[in-house]
Amino acid sequence: MGLEDQYDNKLTLSTVLEISQNDTSENKLETAKSLPGAFLRRLMMLNANARCVKCVSCDVDTDKSNAINPLDLITALLLCSDSFLQQDIVLKMALCQFAVPLLLPNSETREITMMLWSMREIVRTFRPSMQAFRKLNCEERIVHSDIPLVSFVRLGRTSLSKSLILNKLLSNTTQYHNSTFYNRDMVCGEVPRRISGGLVEISWYLPCGNRSVDKFIEPLAVANLRGDIRAFDEQFSFLCETSAAVYIFCDESEMDYFKRLEGKDVKANVFLISSVLGKSFTLKRMIKEPRLKITNVSQKKKTDMELIKALQESISKMLENYQNIVSVANQADRARWCGILVDEDSDECQSAWKDVDKITKCITDTSEFKDKQLPLRGHIWKALSWLETECWRLRKAGNQNTDVYRKSLQAKEKELKKKQQRFEITTAMLNFLHGVVTSEVQRYYFLKWMEMELDDLSRQQVSSLQDRYKELLQKSPHDAEKIAEIDKQISVCSLRLEHFFGECGRLYECTSYMPEYSRQRKTREQLPSLFAQLLLDGFPLELVDGDAANIQMKWITDVLTELHYSMQSNSKLKVVTIIGAENSGKSTLLNTMFGVRFAVSKGTCTRGAFIQLINVNKDMRKEMGCDCIMVIDTEGLKPDQMVQDDHSHERDKEVASLCVALSDVTIVTVSRDNSREKDILELVLHAFTRLKDASKKPLCHFVHANMSDMPVVERKRRDKELMEQLSELIRKDAGMKKADITKVSDVMEFDPDTCSWYIPPLWHGTPPMAHFSVDYSETAHALKKRLIGNQNNFIEAGFNEVETR
Repeated sequence: MGLEDQYDNKLTLSTVLEISQNDTSENKLETAKSLPGAFLRRLMMLNANARCVKCVSCDVDTDKSNAINPLDLITALLLCSDSFLQQDIVLKMALCQFAVPLLLPNSETREITMMLWSMREIVRTFRPSMQAFRKLNCEERIVHSDIPLVSFVRLGRTSLSKSLILNKLLSNTTQYHNSTFYNRDMVCGEVPRRISGGLVEISWYLPCGNRSVDKFIEPLAVANLRGDIRAFDEQFSFLCETSAAVYIFCDESEMDYFKRLEGKDVKANVFLISSVLGKSFTLKRMIKEPRLKITNVSQKKKTDMELIKALQESISKMLENYQNIVSVANQADRARWCGILVDEDSDECQSAWKDVDKITKCITDTSEFKDKQLPLRGHIWKALSWLETECWRLRKAGNQNTDVYRKSLQAKEKELKKKQQRFEITTAMLNFLHGVVTSEVQRYYFLKWMEMELDDLSRQQVSSLQDRYKELLQKSPHDAEKIAEIDKQISVCSLRLEHFFGECGRLYECTSYMPEYSRQRKTREQLPSLFAQLLLDGFPLELVDGDAANIQMKWITDVLTELHYSMQSNSKLKVVTIIGAENSGKSTLLNTMFGVRFAVSKGTCTRGAFIQLINVNKDMRKEMGCDCIMVIDTEGLKPDQMVQDDHSHERDKEVASLCVALSDVTIVTVSRDNSREKDILELVLHAFTRLKDASKKPLCHFVHANMSDMPVVERKRRDKELMEQLSELIRKDAGMKKADITKVSDVMEFDPDTCSWYIPPLWHGTPPMAHFSVDYSETAHALKKRLIGNQNNFIEAGFNEVETR
């Protein structure tokens, strides 16, 4: 597979996300070496067909050298990836509803690793029976969820496909047949496995709360051991220790094997699915105490569906009164006892966790914590931001002389800055700086632990507010006062990594007031260089503080300057920005297109604007005319009826105008809600109009969200309506007439035939068992190809020019 060099020099996420030749053209998969890259590219854009990769000339019978079982491909890639790419691969596999590795075998070293760290980012939302009648969802990090584990293994060779039976068992009654576990009926599924024997995969059945849809009314974890239990005793022992039940597929002729279990410490309920020549199946239960006994649970079943129904009844009945539930995270000790390695036992990972725990164990109230431990981004910073804005707006001047009024504002600003400089660095920020100013690997672990812990803390406090906010938007969209109040509460209660990053920026901007040779000053002066590297490695950087509606200019400028130096002055870049209504899927679209990590989980709507960088492969830089692409994600624009005051409306205009001004290409998301569309388009048009004086006309792509199976005629009609709406807004706007703007082409480059996109709904099926829609993924990929494949989309620029813009 061409991964020999990566076994020691691990693949990284930033390398995988690089823009390469394969992003602009579809190259045929001619050799086995092309398969890992093809799988990763599809997975990064959340394509549910990612595992179905094979060489174009691949015939299992005639060309065995190029035929690779996808389970071998996934195993090899995980063994050749660093911990952070492993985590991203596993997260995206879970989003595609693929089973993910629980125990990963290494055929070279004969070691087995529990992939606990790799699964930590998976967060799932479901509705168990106790909450279904109240219509309340449960959102949890899956490794901490107390969900019973049911394992499926096989003894010897059986005519039944265990994975195929599991897929049918986990398919909801009203949904199409899922493909959670890869099986022999899928592309290259019949190819013999070479290195994935002993792999234990895990997936979850999560109820939606609708009894007519749910197969099981309570959540359920399902593990699947690949291979014969005779050859994989450590894995089998682990599953017997941690599972509520173990179901063993076997032939009637293998019954003598179970006598060996008499001496084993088997905590799980053990069931047998025995077959006679593959023509009939019987579900049996094995009881160990006081002596080994096997009894029939069901009559003989002659079809798969009969067997699946018997399994469903058996599992449901067994779990009704089962109490000894252990989360995946708490299974790690049992794994170690079984001689299995745990991926997060490395010194760097554990040291990073201890540093994070020093910060997060003190957080009980996120709002209070921000006030006391992150004071530089608190009330004074917001007051300073307002004063800076008012200095050139002069909205509150009234009858005062403008020069006198401006000088009074500047005096207040100077006083507030002095007050801010007197703040001592807090304990939390000292610990945070200690965590980031360390070795590269430990810093990554530290930031990932922080991100996950803060996400969990915020989720607890913000989740109910987010539900209330969405409810008001749907039922009382004109109640601007209530909506604004809840929006403010969400802002106050949210605590994320960006708040710590922002505090780092404020600390850096206060550095010049510190003694020249102090130790703290030297530490702070390293921050722009450190954050430039974090940008290159895929962490987002806040461009606009959404709470204060301000930019830390010195901080952003110095980070970009360091980025310029770290790339050895190869800093030509292209800028892609997305703007549109809130909750229109902007962050999700960017994440799908580029594989980036803008926040999309519940309670984490984008506030302000954030940037991420994507490297361009060296072989593509000359062709594309740039070394990297800067992607800007923005806060959702609010229609007029949801805006409480002029300040909020102005902030929306300013954030949109800034991001459009920075961009070479702007993506505008348009929703199906016609009542909101006109207001949003007005804000978008205003952003483009403000660039006319700068003689700049960015290319614009309009993306219509949640549009499924729309005929071409209907699309053309909508495109025509969009152009008419934009033209009407231009005609009615006095300011545009004054600026000599009479048509859409005066402010933006837009061709309805090539720059209008209709994105299907995100999910295929009923959440939480739905997977990412293949059509959504492929349409997003087509948009990405259009953006980066057409060099006319971009204007050559460097970081210095972005600062100037």
